[in-house]
This record gives sequence, C-alpha cells and structure tokens, in this order.
Amino acid sequence: MANKKHLKSLVYSILFLLLLTSGLVIASRVTKKETPEKAIPKPLTAAEMKASRKKWEATPDGILFKKWEASPAGKKVYASEAKIRKSLRDSTSMEGVITAVSLPIGSRLGHGVMVRIKGDDFILSFGPLKSNEFQQLHSLKVNDNILIRSRNVSHAPKYAYPILSGDYVERDGKMIYKRLPRKGGC
Repeated sequence: MANKKHLKSLVYSILFLLLLTSGLVIASRVTKKETPEKAIPKPLTAAEMKASRKKWEATPDGILFKKWEASPAGKKVYASEAKIRKSLRDSTSMEGVITAVSLPIGSRLGHGVMVRIKGDDFILSFGPLKSNEFQQLHSLKVNDNILIRSRNVSHAPKYAYPILSGDYVERDGKMIYKRLPRKGGC
C-alpha cells in the first residue's frame, strides 16, 4: 500500500514538472515573439548616418548617382528644386500648370501628373493607386491652373525632373486632393 501511495505521488510529481516546464517553454516563446515587435530601433547618430552614406556612395549605385548629380541633367534637377525650396520648407501654396496628365513612360511612381512651376517642369506624384483616393485628380486636364502644397521633393537619375509628393491640390478655389495622414504614424 505504501508503494502505491509512493508511486502515485511520483506520477503526480512528474506530471507537475512536465506542466511547469511546458508552461515555461511557451512563456519564453511568447516573450521572444513580442520582444522584436516592441523593440524600437535606435535612431542613427549624425556620424553613423554620414558613415552609412559614404559607404553607399562607394557602391556601384552610389557612384552612378554621384555622376548623375554632377552631370548637366542632375544640375538642372537641383536648380529646379532650388526655385521652390522655400515653398516646400514653409508648406506654402505654389501655382502650377498641368503640362501632362500622365507620368513619363516607364515611371513607377503610382498616380501623378506633370506640372510646370516657376517655369520648370516637375513630376507631381501622389503615390500608389488606391480605390477612390485619386478620383477627383482624374478630372485634371492639360493647361489647368492649380495650387499645390508639398513638403517633400526627391530625385532619381531615371527621371529628368524633380519629383514632388503631392500633399494638397486645389483648382478654381476648390480642394480636389488632400493626402490623408498615415494610420499609426505621426
């Protein structure tokens, strides 16, 4: 009888240890899965950013980009950007005229139009096509006068024009596009 009680307590002890260890294993897996999602990447310091840029400039893509910047085409793009820099910085309206309702052939910028601002041509890009977000923009025609607000300009050797990110577009005193703030962002 004593052996049965001893055997019974031994079985219960083993079961308890198995449950305890499996619980710990599951808990550690959950902790490991949650850690990367909650971990916030530390922003790079100015020195780290400079070192990263120097490293990229040594790559074949970086070398091609530096050559493009020094070329007449690159200088023209930067000169066009300089004309609107104050409006970009202050997010003030810029007057523009639509010169084309489509982007250059082969572009991968999503929906956009070509626009002339202060005598220079720009790509006005709105991003990837979404359901009805750009519906009113499809009504734009060549020679339409519009007011544009943007905070961002980019450039790429593939394009002979600076690329404006359209944040706000107005035609005839009516807003026809306003970029929606990103969900979950600032």
